[in-house]
Amino acid sequence: MTVPHDAFSARALGRRVEDAVVEKAEHLLARGAVSRRGFLHLLGVGALAPVLAACNAQGTPGMRRWLKAVGKQNERFERWLLAQSDAVDRVPAGLRTAGRAFPSYFVSAQVPRWDHTAMGPWALEVDGAVRRPLRLGLPDLMRLATRTQRVQHYCVEGWNAAVEFQGVPLASLLRMAQPAREAAYVDFASFDSGYHESWDMESVMHPQTLVVLGKDGAPLSAAYGAPARVHSPIKLGYKNTKYLTRITLMPAPNGGYWSDKGYEWFGGT
Repeated sequence: MTVPHDAFSARALGRRVEDAVVEKAEHLLARGAVSRRGFLHLLGVGALAPVLAACNAQGTPGMRRWLKAVGKQNERFERWLLAQSDAVDRVPAGLRTAGRAFPSYFVSAQVPRWDHTAMGPWALEVDGAVRRPLRLGLPDLMRLATRTQRVQHYCVEGWNAAVEFQGVPLASLLRMAQPAREAAYVDFASFDSGYHESWDMESVMHPQTLVVLGKDGAPLSAAYGAPARVHSPIKLGYKNTKYLTRITLMPAPNGGYWSDKGYEWFGGT
C-alpha cells in the first residue's frame, strides 16, 4: 500500500511536537514548576503526538470528530501549561537575531501596503465588548509607553528565530479601552486579504504580547506587517496577525484564517 506524502509530513510534524513537549516537560520539572506526576503526564501527551498526526493525515469523518475532541483536551492542557510556568520567553545567550533573514509572510498575492490615497490615514481600532472604544493613529500609538523585547518567534513548521521587536504592550491598550465583564476573547483583524485570528484573554494580557511598531531598532516595514502587527512568543506564528487594523473584544472565540482550515485554535508555544 502506498502511503500518501501528507501522511509522512504529518508523522514528521508529530515527531517534532513530541520532542517539543518532552523538552518543555524537562524544563518545567527542573524549575520545580510541575510535580513528578505532572512530568509523567506531559511525557504521555508527547508520546501521543506522532499517533495524532498520522491519524489526522487519514482524515476520516470519525477520526476528525475524535481529533476535534482531542483538540479541546489539548487546549485545556496548553492553558494549564501557560498557568504553571512563568511563560516568559528568553532568548538563549549568544543567539543572534535573524535580522533581514527573518521570514516574511502574508496571504495576499503581493506584500500588503496601506494606500493612504484610497483608504485614508491608517488607524487601529479597539472595539467590541469595551466601555471606551479606541481609534488610534500611528502617531497616537508612538506616544504611548513602549517596550523593546528580544524574543523568539515560533513557527508551526518547526523552526524558530530570534527577533527584536518594539511596541506597545497590548495589556495597556486594553486597560485604556476598559474591557466589559463579558470580554473573554480577542480577535485581531488585518488588511491582508481578510486575515484574522482570535485569542484567549490570558494570552492577550501576557506581558510579552505587543502591538509591534518596530523591528530591530527601525520602524516596522511592509514585509513584516506595517504599520502595526501583534506578536507574542507564547503563540505560534500564524496566530500573530500582521497588517493590523482592528482589535475586537468578544464573549466567545470566532476562529481565524488558519484556525478555520484545521490548524489548532489555541496555538500556544
